[in-house]
Amino acid sequence: MAPKHSDGLHGSESVRVAPTIELSQEDEVELVRLAHSRLSSVRLAERARIVLLAAQGLQNVQIAQELGVDRITAGRWRQRYIESGLAGIERDLPRGAPPVKVDVAKLELTTQTQPEAATHWSTRKMAAVLDVSPSTVMRHWQANGLKPHLVRGFKISRDPKFVEKLEDIVGLYMTPPEHALVLCCDEKSQVQALDRTQPGLPLKKGRAQTMTHDYKRHGTTTLFAALNVLDGKVIGQCQRRHTHAEWLKFLRQIDRQTPKGKTLHLIADNYATHKHPAVQAWLAKHPRFNMHFTPTSASWLNMVERFFRDLTSERLRRGVFTSVPDLVAAIDEYVAHHNAAPKPFIWTKSARDILQKVIRANSRLSGKQNATLH
Repeated sequence: MAPKHSDGLHGSESVRVAPTIELSQEDEVELVRLAHSRLSSVRLAERARIVLLAAQGLQNVQIAQELGVDRITAGRWRQRYIESGLAGIERDLPRGAPPVKVDVAKLELTTQTQPEAATHWSTRKMAAVLDVSPSTVMRHWQANGLKPHLVRGFKISRDPKFVEKLEDIVGLYMTPPEHALVLCCDEKSQVQALDRTQPGLPLKKGRAQTMTHDYKRHGTTTLFAALNVLDGKVIGQCQRRHTHAEWLKFLRQIDRQTPKGKTLHLIADNYATHKHPAVQAWLAKHPRFNMHFTPTSASWLNMVERFFRDLTSERLRRGVFTSVPDLVAAIDEYVAHHNAAPKPFIWTKSARDILQKVIRANSRLSGKQNATLH
């Protein structure tokens, strides 16, 4: 007859006795709730029942027979509760092999070096250098916020009067003058009438719309547009060229289509046609026109650019035009549709906020340049 052991073996058959569980009142109430709640997951409810039965003194074999699970499962969640309490049964332990650790110094290769004969790293190129898997590189890039495949464009204005022009234009947006109209004006030049070489297939379930990658050119047009900041309406005019003569023609259209008693504040960029002597002479004879020029390299201050973006994405990019008149008709139709129910673009950034952002960008660029020189 085998001797009795204090480690849980009793009797001649050496039956292993599972460790006992004593529940606090709070844990018992929570386990009962989890076991019977309709909001609990099936797995969590099952684990709660295992612990409750274990607390009643049942062995793992008995719990397995009662709940229809195997003995190992019953023993696992009994032990998890003993080790970690309720937290031990609420979530699974992480599975699989531990993640491969990459030295932080090696990750600096991404930001401080370039691969041979390439401008930026890919996961496969970096993985080959570090002798790890591409998924490991991707995981560490994501953890450190690195995105070598992306590049963002930028342009810092070097206009010596940047602050003055910024405050002037943002002031017109934020606090427009009374008894006056603020119009954002610009040209969308060289809009091409593109015809596809073959007809595409329409959108259908399970298939995107198709278009050929090549096209036929049928000429270009230039859209002159003036966006009314107050109500969002657009005055538009398509012309073949975009010299000062066409700009003057557009100014005359603005003059005709706006109330005569209103002072007009026109926001435009520094394109040479806007400052041509003939244009200056015409403006001198029409004093209700007041020109406000954006800083150089700061076309984003002109809100009509937002309208141009919408026009391109909604009507032009996928459009098929067999001639310039066909293109002009499509643009005129889009402008008319926009004006039927216009929505003004609301400017929210103050001049101070924009200036602080520009200062931060200049500081970072200057620091990078100094580091490169040294």
